[in-house]
Amino acid sequence: MNAVVEKPRKIVTNGTTRRIPADEPVFLLRAQDQYAAAAVRHWAGLVEAGGGDPEIIGTARTHADKMDAWPVKKIPDLPRVENSFVTVPETTLPDGTVVPEFQVGRYLSTMNEDGKAMISSEAVPTVEINYFDAIQACEAAGYKLIRETQALALAWNIYNVGENWTGGAVGVGSLYQGLRNDTVDEAQPNDYEPEDADERRWFVLSNGERIYDAAGHLFTWVFDDVQGDERGVIAKPFTAESLSIATAPHKSREKGIGWLPSLPCDWSGRALIRGGYWGSGGGAGVFFLGYVWPDGDYGSVGFRRPK
Repeated sequence: MNAVVEKPRKIVTNGTTRRIPADEPVFLLRAQDQYAAAAVRHWAGLVEAGGGDPEIIGTARTHADKMDAWPVKKIPDLPRVENSFVTVPETTLPDGTVVPEFQVGRYLSTMNEDGKAMISSEAVPTVEINYFDAIQACEAAGYKLIRETQALALAWNIYNVGENWTGGAVGVGSLYQGLRNDTVDEAQPNDYEPEDADERRWFVLSNGERIYDAAGHLFTWVFDDVQGDERGVIAKPFTAESLSIATAPHKSREKGIGWLPSLPCDWSGRALIRGGYWGSGGGAGVFFLGYVWPDGDYGSVGFRRPK
């Protein structure tokens, strides 16, 4: 019996999909929990004493054996949420636009069972969440989705720190581009370390703080306060003078900044995404600029919340 819980609250057992009621409590045990195998065996014993199906009893005990064999064990705990935010200093963009200092999630966000956006170094970022639901998750936690001007300030700050360049100085080599070379095929925990140092996930800000996945791993939803309407959805064409385009210091895919669109282009009705994802290759980058439909749930799109 291999069971996985997936959005929207479904369980797949032996190929059969069943929907779990939204108000039904669900408890998940992982093999890394040092007490999980014993708990599963105890459950199997209770089912056996009650005259339950021998097949499910045997499957549970086999699964407990597999859990015992899992090499990494720990006492169960709650996800760590310390140092959840970093400070992006006040930033003057190349056109003179001043973006005030703000705090933003060190990691991409995870939506908890209450529908609130949380930040944890150990959690897997939430994907398959559409643009509007990402906004709602941020607002439920008392915050907002990251704005386009904030995303540009973050990218500009990262660009101007030598430690974010493969050559160790601004403009030398290329910017690091994150997890992008198809070495994974789904969202990874925030503390996942790539084997290839070239795919490092962290970037250093001018104040010395680290932020993760500003490029690569997952695209991120962005509220467009440059071209957007009151919902943050793109509402007018991009031009060469647009802040979203003009802030990028190089042409598309040059120096590791990421992919940029050819102009003119009109993405009205779509929502902005930035950063690139695990399969973006050379197109990933802190200035990557793309779009998707705002009501779509995509496995490669997550979100980041400012404070």
